[in-house]
Amino acid sequence: MTAIDFEIGILGAGFSGMGAAIELRKRGFRDLALLERADEVGGTWRDNTYPGLCVDIPSPKYSYRFEPNPDWSRLYAPGAELQAYAVHCADKYGLRPRIRFGHRVERCVYEEADTCWRLEIAGRDPLRCRYLVSATGIFADPKLPEIPGIESFEGKLIHAARWDAGHDLGGERVAVVGTGATAVQLVPAIVDHVARLDVYQRTPIWLLPKVDGEISERWKRIFRRVPLVQRALRGVASANNTLLFGIGLLHYKQVPGLFRWIERQCLRHLHEQIEDPVLREKLTPDYSFFCKRPGISNDYYPVFNRDEVELVTDPIREITEHAVVTEDGKRREIDTLICATGYAVAERGAMPSCPVYGRDGVELGELWARTRYRAFHGVSVPGYPNFFMMFGPYGTTSPSWFDVIETQSTHLLRCLEAARRRGATRVEVKEESYEADFAAMLRLRESSVLFAGNCASARSYYFDEHGDTPLLRPVSWARSRLASRWFRLDHYDFSRA
Repeated sequence: MTAIDFEIGILGAGFSGMGAAIELRKRGFRDLALLERADEVGGTWRDNTYPGLCVDIPSPKYSYRFEPNPDWSRLYAPGAELQAYAVHCADKYGLRPRIRFGHRVERCVYEEADTCWRLEIAGRDPLRCRYLVSATGIFADPKLPEIPGIESFEGKLIHAARWDAGHDLGGERVAVVGTGATAVQLVPAIVDHVARLDVYQRTPIWLLPKVDGEISERWKRIFRRVPLVQRALRGVASANNTLLFGIGLLHYKQVPGLFRWIERQCLRHLHEQIEDPVLREKLTPDYSFFCKRPGISNDYYPVFNRDEVELVTDPIREITEHAVVTEDGKRREIDTLICATGYAVAERGAMPSCPVYGRDGVELGELWARTRYRAFHGVSVPGYPNFFMMFGPYGTTSPSWFDVIETQSTHLLRCLEAARRRGATRVEVKEESYEADFAAMLRLRESSVLFAGNCASARSYYFDEHGDTPLLRPVSWARSRLASRWFRLDHYDFSRA
């Protein structure tokens, strides 16, 4: 039998990988390693440094429940503070000795004879572990738009998720492709530095006003001395999330009035900031709220009132060496092209982030391409023993990733603790449980806005190539949290090699 290098291997040292590792170590699972392709922790918050970056839910909610941060500078914290928080957690909970930086896992193969996973790593010898946890998240690999000629552009090409801080936009003619959540933050942050800005919009975004502000030193002292105050604010944010996600999104069919009221607030916000009726029409979505990820901002719309800014809604025909050409034949010369076009999400090569070969040699991405993306409670798949996911298909139940990390970590821990009690070396979800969970997802999703609302024109990454919505589990976070703590362990087979 081949010796294993560690009991538990965790792919990624972002918030989900670190959260899982912290919880595992608290419960006595100490023989683990986090394999991180970069040279620092933080994941998405390490990689994203574009101007204007900030969290888009209230900061008190965007942290581990066991490690509240009393030092956020604003209600919606800047991205650099999220990265600093990640570094703080890695140091405080002693994770650094467990993290193997510069380890890019290129392929994972289950070895049935030894009931372990072989991890093939770029430029290094393979490593083996008993259990494998994929914690690479869903925002790992930036996606450039598929526009003819983009490879021929001779100016500066930047994807917002890989910002080049060394490039000076001062006095340049800049084009931004994309008007999603990233562009809503980025565009107002750069507009004062450029000579001209063209923003290319394929689909307008629903935009709510942003109730933000600095958190004073007095409040920070209160948070430090009376942690219960910050927990109470977290509870308020959780209640708001439950209203928005648990009722508005998931029960749109039964309660359509909530999102329609929100749409009216968005339209009022638009009318207050844009006077030109033609421009307002271009910025008005024609799909239901939350069919596409909405945004919050007080300074995005006013950008388009400026003479040096143009909102372009004609489709892009091609990109030449020095310009963007739209279908109407108009050519706009530019110096820098910024792609705020998001990530590869629910597609092969992105979920999971590297090839994963199960018990019968079938690659997981290939399996999902044939049978649709799905996982039991967003965590496990039959045929892939001892393999667990954070943010797997049908795993996300809250706008706060930390809520999801908590529920998925709890699910993982229950499986591993049960295996330890039973002396098992193999844990695998049953096929019938996997199928029943997917059937429940298909049934429950029919009440959500994604299927009961008008999403035809949203062009949302929530939908995959099969027309499914595997990024979102159509149950409330409270229900998901209870399920992670109380699901029947007989959904899994526990055995010893």
